[in-house]
Amino acid sequence: MGLLGKTRAGTRAATPPAAGAPPAAVPRNLRVSNGLKDFLWLLDGVEHGALLDLGTVWQSTVSLFVERGFKVYTEDLLRDWKEFRDEYERRRQEAVLRGEPEAAVADFGALAEAFLDSILRHPPETFNAVLAWDVFDYLPPEVGTRLAARLNELLRPGGVVLALFHSRLPQSFSRYRVLDPQTVEVLPAPPLLAPVRLFQNRELLNLFAGFRSSKTFVGRDQIREGLFTK
Repeated sequence: MGLLGKTRAGTRAATPPAAGAPPAAVPRNLRVSNGLKDFLWLLDGVEHGALLDLGTVWQSTVSLFVERGFKVYTEDLLRDWKEFRDEYERRRQEAVLRGEPEAAVADFGALAEAFLDSILRHPPETFNAVLAWDVFDYLPPEVGTRLAARLNELLRPGGVVLALFHSRLPQSFSRYRVLDPQTVEVLPAPPLLAPVRLFQNRELLNLFAGFRSSKTFVGRDQIREGLFTK
């Protein structure tokens, strides 16, 4: 059988809420995104564009780009990768128990190719733009390198990727949604995967070596935004 398948603590004690009072609202984690602002500027004037969002679906994100004339496609890449990897490992372990020697060592290169073929089935030069959010930090090198190359293939000339990366290992897992042309909300979410690596600037340039230009923004929240133009 084949293996590849488809805050900060204060010094004062908190005063308890009065009986019957509504619970205090949880502060929203909003960040001003210079990367998003430049991303939209680079896409200004694109007519009947197509955008690929590699995160979870948020109506606010979809609406912002639809209002600008884009058709939006969504692939929750990290969720898909976790499910694909888990199924592969389950099949591999079954093959090991059956005594199939070739299953003893996982072929991560073939696994990466099969995974990307299973989710990114679009023809070359389909998209003008890609939102990659914080996905590369959670992918093994075999997958991340192939993903960057695949995105290059899927972009039209002049197309652009907006990607997020951590400068420091995150303490929790988050999702991201666009609220307006320069504001992104960071939302806590149940953990899907543990971060695999942190990228240095040179490693990012190598990862996106097939793109003709790149630009990065470093935030105080230890998130780096990268713009990569084909």
